[in-house]
Parts: sequence; C-alpha cells; structure tokens
Amino acid sequence: MTLLYFVRHGRTEWNLEGRFQGHQADSPLLPATLEDLEVLGEHLASVSFDHIFSSDLPRAAKTAEAILEKQPRSTELTLTPELREWQLGKLEGTKVSLMQSLYPKQHHAFRHNLAKFNPRLFEAESVFMATQRMGNFVKAQKELGADNLLFVSHGAISTASIRSLLGYDTAELRKAGGLTNSSVTILETDDFEHFHLKLWNDISFLQHEQEVMQTGLSK
Repeated sequence: MTLLYFVRHGRTEWNLEGRFQGHQADSPLLPATLEDLEVLGEHLASVSFDHIFSSDLPRAAKTAEAILEKQPRSTELTLTPELREWQLGKLEGTKVSLMQSLYPKQHHAFRHNLAKFNPRLFEAESVFMATQRMGNFVKAQKELGADNLLFVSHGAISTASIRSLLGYDTAELRKAGGLTNSSVTILETDDFEHFHLKLWNDISFLQHEQEVMQTGLSK
C-alpha cells in the first residue's frame, strides 16, 4: 500500500488579490504564509517521504523546499512542469472578478461544474488534458515501489485531478470546492489504478484559520 500526499502551495500575493495565476504566471508567497509552511513542514515531519515531487513554479517549489527542510532523512526533490497549475490562457494574470463579470456562466462552470467549462474561449487547457497530465504523472510513480510520496502542486489542477483519480465524473470534479492553500490531502493505493480517499483538504494543524479562497482557481 502506498500513501500519496498532496499539498497545495502556500498563499501568494495574487491569491490575496484574487487573480488567476495558472501555468505560466507566478507571484511571491505572502510573508504570513512562510510561517504556515514552517508549521506544515513540522506537521509532515513524522512522515518519511520516499520522494517529493513539485511543480517547478516558484510558489510550489518553495512550499516543497519548506517541507523538505523538516524531513527526518535525506529525500530527493524533483521539480517538474507536469505538476504545474492549469494552463488558463488569456485568464492568467487577470482578476477573477473580471471573468465573473464578463463570463458569469463560465465562471460558475469553472468553479462548480467543469463539464460546462469551455476552455476554447480563453485558449486554456481542456479539463481532460489538465487532469490527465497530473493524473498520469502520479500513476507513473508506481515503478518507485514507495511507501509515501508527496506531490506539491496547485489549487485547480490538484482539486480536479485528485477527484478524477477517485473516479468522479467531470461535472463533479470541483463540486466539493477547491483545496485551501497549504492544505494536505491523502490518497491510498495498492496498484496506482484504484485510489481511496483518506484525508481531504486538511489545515487543522495551522495555528490560525485561513481564509478559504472562493475565487475559482486563481491559485
């Protein structure tokens, strides 16, 4: 049995401003988030990860490095574009409120029913392409024969991809809401084809209540 840990990166300036970041755009982690990441690292220090994988975008890579610093033994960290956020095309860098104003139905679809989201309007990555990109990367780690693996990624891609691995239909991939910054989600698998949810979107270890972003995946 392998446990798969998924962490969403710490909160950034653009998260605070309500902007889409996506696959190319990035913004610095907030100062308060650095304290959260130290707590997150200590929380996960009891888990000896066989390997840590992270999106190569700075906001995720710095989150992964904070966790790595607290690991009880030497652990390899691999940065990869396969775990980058959803490629959101024209939306990247723009205010979420602007999308909501100009494309209210698409804004609602992106947040609540991805089956109705039309990526062509924004020159964005399709739901299938995004979830397959991350999902296939996760499944490819079967060959490691590991006990504990950590994947540090982003809000939109992680939420949709994890629920896709769990077998949810497209319309339900974001129905339960998005993952919170610095949160921990855990799946277990014995064949990397069938997955069981053990923990979803946990931030109980933080010392304060984080504001849960309700702005789609600007994250």
